[in-house]
Amino acid sequence: MGLVELLLLALALAMDAFAVSIANGMCIRGMKASGAFAMALSFGIFQGLMPIIGFSLGRTFASYIESIDHYIAFLLLGAIGGKMIYEAIKEMRNPEEYCDREGMTFAGLMVQSVATSIDALIVGVTFAAMGVGIIGAASAIAIITFLCCFAGVFIGKCCGDMLSTRAEIVGGIVLVGIGLKIFIEHMFF
Repeated sequence: MGLVELLLLALALAMDAFAVSIANGMCIRGMKASGAFAMALSFGIFQGLMPIIGFSLGRTFASYIESIDHYIAFLLLGAIGGKMIYEAIKEMRNPEEYCDREGMTFAGLMVQSVATSIDALIVGVTFAAMGVGIIGAASAIAIITFLCCFAGVFIGKCCGDMLSTRAEIVGGIVLVGIGLKIFIEHMFF
């Protein structure tokens, strides 16, 4: 996996957390820079740790999946991307369900952090199958997620209605595209 692909993948993975950060910026009254920093840090840490966990699991089974790694990458990235697109469309249809918070609790932040990083766990399995250097990849994912989420809170405060679900749709499309690219490269080149 090249640098451009890794950065696109990191951006795509960050899109659910970015969309949640925009929604939190819109919905949580009185969000300050310290709250935005804590939220972005939590999302970044989880997005960086999950691929490492997935990578470890994937390495355990690498010898069994090497011959089908391109199918796995295509199916997993396609499923994650499709899920992101589906959830964004669902949120567009029922926006009132997603904006009803007075504040963010630690437990709520942990739930959001885990929920938005499950896809990164699955990508970690794909990294193991493809032999991607996990430390650099996980670091890039964590940093990009942190930056996107920190900005996302403030974007949500001023213009979140326009962006949150669209960002998630774009992220889903990018993940599906990367999965398709990996599949095509392994099958035909």
